Amino acid sequence: MKIEQIYTGCLAHGAYYIVSENEAAIIDPLREVKPYLDRLEKDNVTLKYIFETHFHADFVSGHLDLSKKTGAKIVYGPTAVPNFEATIAEDNQIFEIGKVKIKVLHTPGHTMESSTFLLIDENGKETAMFTGDTLFLGDVGRPDLAQKATNLSKEDLAGILYESLQTKIIPLDDNITIYPGHGAGSACGKNMQKETVDILGNQKKTNYALNQPDKDSFIREVLDGLTAPPKYFGMNAAMNKGGYESFDSVMNKGLHPVSVEEFEKIAGDSEALILDTRNAAEFHKGYIPNSINIGLKGDFAPWVGAMIVDVKHPILLVSDEGTEEEVITRLSRVGFDNVIGYLKGGFDAWKKLNKETDEIKRISPAEFAEQFSEEAKIIDVRKLTEYSAEHIDNAYNKPLDFISDWISTIDNSEHFFLHCAGGYRSMIAASILNSHGIRNFTEVEGGFNGIKKTEKLPISDFVCQSKTV
Repeated sequence: MKIEQIYTGCLAHGAYYIVSENEAAIIDPLREVKPYLDRLEKDNVTLKYIFETHFHADFVSGHLDLSKKTGAKIVYGPTAVPNFEATIAEDNQIFEIGKVKIKVLHTPGHTMESSTFLLIDENGKETAMFTGDTLFLGDVGRPDLAQKATNLSKEDLAGILYESLQTKIIPLDDNITIYPGHGAGSACGKNMQKETVDILGNQKKTNYALNQPDKDSFIREVLDGLTAPPKYFGMNAAMNKGGYESFDSVMNKGLHPVSVEEFEKIAGDSEALILDTRNAAEFHKGYIPNSINIGLKGDFAPWVGAMIVDVKHPILLVSDEGTEEEVITRLSRVGFDNVIGYLKGGFDAWKKLNKETDEIKRISPAEFAEQFSEEAKIIDVRKLTEYSAEHIDNAYNKPLDFISDWISTIDNSEHFFLHCAGGYRSMIAASILNSHGIRNFTEVEGGFNGIKKTEKLPISDFVCQSKTV
């Protein structure tokens, strides 16, 4: 028997590849299926089942493409109603893979179809558990995502999740290995540990959600501090449930080089969004007007999902040469399938033809310290939790996640400084502000991490001494 965790850091996502004898199973695959097909070919095994723990909201699964390419059956837990052929398991149903077995445990609460898959080894021992978004390391799946689909309140769903944990998971042996669907950094939870594998006994000791004295306490603690989910979550869940265009078609359509002249025409004649995926250090020096910068070398896909409202919006890419395929792949993971082409030769080709360009005014932390005064207006786009821990005195906290809510409050006649933690998020914000005609600001390179090193600015760790929006 072999169990492999295939972890994708930019999505904080764990897929699982299980082999016994000449058969295999894959749990919660990502959109692009070639890595799984390569493993199957290398091991000379047949994929028998594709297990889905639930209808995922934070990424588009590869279940449909993988099933079409291998003939493997897609398996969901009880109550799932997909719009494609799938096996809907009963609670406690057993599936055999070689000499091992997978037992389906229906564990609703995160979503109503959510299920946990319990692995029983060749000797009949319950060995490992693939918990999806029911149980994370240090946390549980947020119970506020399935409200519209179920007509249940988040309190109702949290109570259902409590019962699932108490009756299905906590009674199991402490030595069972926990393989969660996500790790730290995922928006599907709020308190996840950095580790990606643990044993159940340790989670019983360290996971706050498993240590609540009663259901009411569990509901209160699990719901406390939850922020609004990213806007693309609902669209991804709908794609996972209803079906989607094949990844191969998405790649063939998007991997289309466009000349400068054609790019300019398409951008002018359509509503296509120009997405520039270069790093902030290059982007700020020059870019095509109205481009939005979300750097590929960062939490690219989640920020695309958070910043671009509609997954169907047509997208034109400006990327470093040679990265276009990776960009399209990572966009497809969160459902953005409508890339209609990329600028051939990248921004350099645009610049060589003396086309119009724009830029972001950026200064170093040392320059910021020199220009700082008590009257200076500062906008900090980090999350509230980061801001609460430490921030520049009197800075406004306007998290990037909610820029569509606060951008209309900006007074363009008053200069302000803009920063995040390291410069990635503030450049996203800067590009969006510029595209809305807000230009009277200066972005700080290196963000708060660089600002602190100057040791010249007043720093506070009390929210009440500053301002939030």
